[in-house]
Amino acid sequence: MTTKNAIPEQDDRNRAEWHVRTELAAAYRLVALFGWDDLVFTHLSARVPGPEHHFLINPYGLLFHEITASSLVKVDREGQVVEATGLGRVNPAGFTIHSATHMGRDDAGAVMHLHAPDGVAVSAHRDGLLPLSQTAMLCLDHLSYHDYEGVALNLDERERLIRDLGDKSMMMLRNHGVLTAGKDVPETFTYLYFLMKACEIQVKAQSCGPTCMPSEQAIRTTAEQSQQLGMAAKLTWPALIRLLDSKNPGYAV
Repeated sequence: MTTKNAIPEQDDRNRAEWHVRTELAAAYRLVALFGWDDLVFTHLSARVPGPEHHFLINPYGLLFHEITASSLVKVDREGQVVEATGLGRVNPAGFTIHSATHMGRDDAGAVMHLHAPDGVAVSAHRDGLLPLSQTAMLCLDHLSYHDYEGVALNLDERERLIRDLGDKSMMMLRNHGVLTAGKDVPETFTYLYFLMKACEIQVKAQSCGPTCMPSEQAIRTTAEQSQQLGMAAKLTWPALIRLLDSKNPGYAV
């Protein structure tokens, strides 16, 4: 009886993992489609269902528009490759950042980190993200900051990174880029979109000259309204998949 029950359970886990692989591969290609990629650098990751605490990350050497569900590399908490079908190496800096977040936050089913220029520009701004737009005000209550310590190769940085992230869903990595964490790939990508759009608007607004700040009341009201921001993924993710299927299909293999 035990053996018979184990087979369907394993099948369920395989299906659940493939679903995560497909969504993560789609997210990589969407990052490329939006022009947020940085050659083979930066990383998106997702936790594999199951008790082993494994997660999926990109093979170090593929461009984001090349990523497929089967090409993603499965690694453990120590950065050791558990499963790979092609390139079996991962970026050590990516492992440091992503393992810290997955290990420190049980609710972080996915983590996304970018070096996109607008995000890096705002991360380097003395005042960080400013409430210059509705989009930014929807992000502010979810945002934290982590000071730059060098290329993220020192595993000791993981403790400070997760401390600075706290319970937030978005983080500015000072002089480096942006990071988002959510319960799954669709939610995490939604946070990423809002944060990147807020940064893009800020860079453009500040390049135009003096800016107009909203009232403190408006900022507080929008912060309250932002508490269900992750729920937007239920609307945006299916639409994003339709967009990707029309522009760059082939990720789900």
